[in-house]
Amino acid sequence: MLTKRIIPCLDVDRGRVVKGTNFVGLRDAGDPVEVAKRYDLQGADELVFLDISASHEGRAILLDMVRRVAEQIFMPFTVGGGIRTLEDATQLIQAGAEKVSLNSAAVKTPELIGVVSQKFGRCATVVNIDPRRVRKPRPTNSLERGTVLSSAPSEAGNREAGADTAEWWEVHVNGGRVPTGLEAVEWAKRVEELGAGEIVLTSMDADGTKNGYDLPMLEAVGRAVNIPVVASGGAGSPEHLRRAFEAGADAALAASIFHYNEYSIQETKAYLAARGVPVRVVPVRV
Repeated sequence: MLTKRIIPCLDVDRGRVVKGTNFVGLRDAGDPVEVAKRYDLQGADELVFLDISASHEGRAILLDMVRRVAEQIFMPFTVGGGIRTLEDATQLIQAGAEKVSLNSAAVKTPELIGVVSQKFGRCATVVNIDPRRVRKPRPTNSLERGTVLSSAPSEAGNREAGADTAEWWEVHVNGGRVPTGLEAVEWAKRVEELGAGEIVLTSMDADGTKNGYDLPMLEAVGRAVNIPVVASGGAGSPEHLRRAFEAGADAALAASIFHYNEYSIQETKAYLAARGVPVRVVPVRV
């Protein structure tokens, strides 16, 4: 049986790890190199590094910082933010990233997914999808007719879908600032077709709330694709990770609970293992 992966996420803004709620209200959480090193020693399965302001500011990702983080860790390392071309992806792989994560550029130039996948393989090609629940007419140029959500509220405490109003998951880009008109489930299917080997699915509504992942969204995307889906946005306790795995996630990404020492990687894995979730338990290195 494949083990479930526990993945801390470093949202980096101007050289510092930060964490907010619903993609705003950022708080400092430390130096990326030191934080990454701590998670490696604790036995995290992977690390995700996202330069969250690179796309919005139209600049390249912080290559030197990526290099410094890669030098300090021995676990798989995914890097995203500001990747617009194959050359950008190549520089990150050369700097020490094992995988590159596309988000805004994947929406603006979908063919980039295939180009990166052909160069580095599906296993190195990740697409981040950042949806928000919305109630509004679908744009006529949208990918396909959207999935109408259930009327039941999600784990993340989002709004109920009214009987007369269709609520759907709209993909956003540029750090959650720009709506795209794309429906998340259909976009997930499309990125798989284009060559993505993994999806990181971040609920903008649940992000930073610590109320749990958006399980209906996670289940819907997981049923629609045949590639690993990483649950992201809303983790507040190890139980939330367990529920994400029960809903079909292959891995769970978390930030706040680890950054601010509410739970350690070891505690989280012990909790999951005690409840039958297959996880990789390794001795903590000091």
